[in-house]
Amino acid sequence: MTTAAQPTQQQYAVGSLVHARGREWVVLPDSTPELLVLRPLGGADDDVAGVLPALEQVAPATFAPPTPSDLGDQQAAGLLRTALRIGFRSGAGPFRSLASVSVDPRPYQLVPLLMALRQDTVRLLIADDVGIGKTVEAGLIAAELLAQGDARGLVVLCSPALAEQWRAELYGKFGVDARLVLPSTIGRLLRETPYGQSVFRPDGAYVVSTDFIKSPRHREDFLKNCPDLVIVDEAHSCVADTAIGASARTSQQRYSLLRALADRADRHLLLVTATPHSGKEEPFRRLLGLLDNRLATVSFDTEAGRRLLAEYFVQRRRADIRDDFGDGAHFPTSRDTAESPYTLHRDYKKLLDEVLAYARETVRAADGALQQRQRWWSTLALLRTLSSSPAAAVQSLNTRAGVEEADSPEEADRTGERTVSDPADSEGAESADAVPGTRLPAAAEAADGPDETPEHDAPEREDTAEDDEEKARLIAMAEAARKLEGPTRDTKLKKLIATVTDLLDEGYRPIVFCRYIATADYVAKHLTKVLNKKGAEHPVAVASVTGELSPDQRVTRIAELTGADEDGNPPAERRVLVATDCLSEGVNLQESFDAVVHYDLAWNPTRHEQREGRVDRFGQRTDVVKALTLYGADNPVDGIVLNVLLRKHERIRRVTGISVPVPQESESAMQAVFEGLILRGEKAAYEQEGLFPQEEAAAAEQLEIAWQSSAEREKRNRSRYAQHRIKKDEVAAEVAEVRAALGTGEEVRDFTRRALTALRGMPAPTKQGGFTVHTDALPLGLRDAISAALGPRHPRPVVFHDAPSAPRGEAALTRTDPVVAATARFVLDAALDDADKIPQWQRPARRCGVVRTKAVDRRTTLLLVRHRFRLHLPTRDGSVREQLAEDARVVAFRGSATAPQWLPEDEALALLDARAAQNTDPTFAAGHIRDILAALPTVLMPELRVHSADLGKKLEASHHRVRTASRARLAGLKVVPQGDPDVLGVYHYLPAPTIPQGADA
Repeated sequence: MTTAAQPTQQQYAVGSLVHARGREWVVLPDSTPELLVLRPLGGADDDVAGVLPALEQVAPATFAPPTPSDLGDQQAAGLLRTALRIGFRSGAGPFRSLASVSVDPRPYQLVPLLMALRQDTVRLLIADDVGIGKTVEAGLIAAELLAQGDARGLVVLCSPALAEQWRAELYGKFGVDARLVLPSTIGRLLRETPYGQSVFRPDGAYVVSTDFIKSPRHREDFLKNCPDLVIVDEAHSCVADTAIGASARTSQQRYSLLRALADRADRHLLLVTATPHSGKEEPFRRLLGLLDNRLATVSFDTEAGRRLLAEYFVQRRRADIRDDFGDGAHFPTSRDTAESPYTLHRDYKKLLDEVLAYARETVRAADGALQQRQRWWSTLALLRTLSSSPAAAVQSLNTRAGVEEADSPEEADRTGERTVSDPADSEGAESADAVPGTRLPAAAEAADGPDETPEHDAPEREDTAEDDEEKARLIAMAEAARKLEGPTRDTKLKKLIATVTDLLDEGYRPIVFCRYIATADYVAKHLTKVLNKKGAEHPVAVASVTGELSPDQRVTRIAELTGADEDGNPPAERRVLVATDCLSEGVNLQESFDAVVHYDLAWNPTRHEQREGRVDRFGQRTDVVKALTLYGADNPVDGIVLNVLLRKHERIRRVTGISVPVPQESESAMQAVFEGLILRGEKAAYEQEGLFPQEEAAAAEQLEIAWQSSAEREKRNRSRYAQHRIKKDEVAAEVAEVRAALGTGEEVRDFTRRALTALRGMPAPTKQGGFTVHTDALPLGLRDAISAALGPRHPRPVVFHDAPSAPRGEAALTRTDPVVAATARFVLDAALDDADKIPQWQRPARRCGVVRTKAVDRRTTLLLVRHRFRLHLPTRDGSVREQLAEDARVVAFRGSATAPQWLPEDEALALLDARAAQNTDPTFAAGHIRDILAALPTVLMPELRVHSADLGKKLEASHHRVRTASRARLAGLKVVPQGDPDVLGVYHYLPAPTIPQGADA
C-alpha cells in the first residue's frame, strides 16, 4: 500500500482508499469533509470507525500491486479468492443481505421477501405449512431490511420454549446476534445496562418472551424503545377468542401488546404461524387487522377484498412447493401414514364400560344446569384419560376437576373445552399436557388411596349415603385402572412396543406423542424396560420430554438423547423420544428423528399435522417419513374422534388438495356425538337442547358440510394470492448468481479444510460429513480468534459440521460462521501483509504464482481483481440511499501482457482447478510476474476498468429485474464503479513440456 503526502484540505470520494491510524481504509457514503466514516480495507461493518481529518493524520492511499518474489503453489489463487469472498458482508447484487446469510433459500422462500420489498412499511402474515421454512422466510426479510438500512433493529416475540432456537437460527443462518430477554436473563441484562437506560435499544436485536414482556412491569419500556422491525412467532396464540377466563386474559394481553406495536405506522411487522385460522372468524380477523385495519372488516367475497388480503398474506401447502426440492435438497418426498388398530383387553373394556355407565348416571342425576355441565366435563375428562393410559386415569381420579370453580354453565364449558378438549384457538400446547381432574366436591377426598394426596383440601360438608357410595365407586375405578398397567392388560401399550420395534428395525427413529404427562412418563418407563431387557441385541435410548420440564430442560433432555456424551461417544443410533404436545409446535427435531407415532388421538386434526411437522420438514434427510396413528378398534371414544374429525379432515384434504382448520361447528358436533355416547339408551332426566341422540347425525353432517365449504372457498381464494403472480424461478436465478459471486457452499467447505490443513490443524473427517481440527498447532493469531468466537473453554478438537448451523462451542462450514470467517480473515491478512513479518507456513495463500500445467497449451495469466461499486438505491420514502459494495472476480488472458487475448469468465474460473505438472524455478517465475506487472498500468488496467464498468451494468440490470419483479421503486437506481479495481493476485500458467527438460531451460 502506498500513501501520498497529507494535503491541507481534501474531500475524499466514496470508495476511495485512505491511510489513517496505521492502516488502510475505504471511505463510506456517510462521510463528510469534517468526519470520515471508514471501514478497514477487507474489514466488516463491525469495524467501521469515524475519523476527524482536522485532528488525525489522513492521507490518500492506493492499493499496492503484488510482489513478484511472493510466490505460492497451485492452491494459492483459489485460497486467496475464497478468503476474499468470505470476507464480504455486503454484496453488490440486488439482495444486499445474501453475503451475511448462510442458508441457501429455495425459490419459494424468496416469495415473501419479494412481497415485502413491494411495501413501504412491511406488514406480512406468513402462514406456510408446518415445516417448510417460515423461520427462514422471516429471517430473509429481516436480514434484507437490516442490510438495506430500511430497519435499524429487530425483535422476535415468541414463547420461552422457542427463544433459544430463534436466537440460534438468527445467529447461525443470518448473522444476527440477538440478546435473549427472558425471566431467567432479565436480571443480568439489567445489571449490564447503565442506570436510567432501557434494556432495549431501537438499533438492537432481541429475542423476547411474549408473555414476559406483556406484563405491566416491562410493557411500557418495551413499547417506548422497541426496534422498528418485529417478528411474532406463533402469532395465532395472540388473538384467541374473546371469551373470559385465564387463557383468554393471557391472549388478550398479548393482543393488546401487538396492537400497540402495530399502531406505529412505520413499524415493520411479520406475523408467523402455520395455523392462522382456527376455524373461528373473529380471531383470524383480529390477526389480519394488525397488518391493516381494513382487513378486520373487509369482505373476502369481493374481488377488492381478496386483492387487499393478497398484499399481506402468503400461504403455501406442501404440494405447492414439492417441485422446489427436486435437486437433492433435504426435504422428504412423501409421508407414509397409516392407522394401527388394537383391541382392548377384556379387563380394560370392562372398566371403560363401567366409566361410561358412571358418566351416564352422574350427568343425568345432576341438580341444575351448572352441576350438569360440571359433571359432564368431569366424566369426559375421565373417559379421555382412561383412553390415554391407566396412569393418566389414576391421576385424573385423584385430581380436582378444573370446572369445579365455574360459576355458570358457560364458564364451565369454557374451562372444560380448554382443559379436556384440544381447541384450535387455545394458547397452544405449551402447558396443556397436565391431566384434567375428575373429582368434584361431592366426591372430595374420596378417591385418595393410602399414598395419594389431593391437590386441594375438600370443602367442609356432611357426607350422605350417596356420597359414600360415589367415593367407593371412584376408589374402585382407580384401583382397577392401576391393575391395568403394563403390556399384559394394556394392549395399547403392547401395540406401541411392537410398532416401535418395527420402526427401529427399519432404521427409523420415532417420536411417540402422548396427550398427558402421566401417559408419556408411563410409556417411556415401559419402553425403556422392554426394549432394553436382559439379552437385548441392540440397546435403545429412550427419553421423555413433557411440560413438567422448563424450555431449557427440554432442550437439554433432547440433546442428551441425540448428542455425543461427555466422553465424546456418538449418540445411540436406535433411539425413541416420548413427548407430549409441548414439542408439537416450533421445535425442530428433523435432524434426529424421522417418524411419528400418535399414541393418543388429538381432538383437533391440526395438532396431528403439527406433530408430524416436527419430522416432515425442511432439513429432513430421510426420503420417506412415517406417521402411525394408534386407536382402539372397540373404544367408542377413539371411534368418535376418528370418524367425526380425523378421517373427515384427511378425506377433505385428499379430495380438494387443501388442508383447512376445523370449522367452528366442530365443537357443537363433538358435543352432540359425545352426549349421544354418554346418554344413549335412556331419556335424559335433565333435558337440554343438544342432548338427544337423534341429533348426532345431523350435527356431524353439518360439520362436514361446513368443512367442505371452507376447503372449496380456500381453494378458490388461493389462486388469487399475490404469491402466485411472482415469478419465483426468475428471482431464484438472480439469487443463484449473487451466491455464486460470494462463494458456493462447496467452495467454503473446501477452503476451510485446505486452509486449516496448511496451517497445521490436521483436519480429521467425521461420520457426519464434517471434520475435526486440533487448534494447538495453529498460528497464535488464528488460535486466539477461534477462542474468541467459540469461548475459551470450547471443546477440543474443534468440530466442523457440514450443516447450516452448529451446537454452541462448535463450528458450521458456512461463510457466516465466526470460525470460518476468522480463518478466511487470517489467510487474507497473511497474504496481504509483508512476507518478511510472518513465517512462510502461516501464509497458505500468496498473491503470485507460476504453474506449469497440462491445463493450458499456451501461456495464460489469471488476475484476481476486487471491484468497488457505489450503489444508488431508491428507498421506500422516495429518496435514494447510497451504499458501498465490493465484488471479487477473476479475469484471464492468453499470450503476453503487452498483447493480451482476453478469455471468457468460465475459462478463467477453470484455471483455479489447474494442477501443477512439475516445479518451476523461483527466479524464472519472478521474472514472468515482473513482466506482467510492468504492463499493469498501461495495458491491463484500462481493460480492467472496462470490465468493472461492464460488471456495474450487469449488476444494475440485476437490481432492475428484481425490483421490477417486486414492483419496488426504480427511479434513481444506479450502480457506478468507484475508482480503479484492486489487483490482489497475479497467477501465470505455462504449458507443461511434453519432453523432460532441465529446470526451466
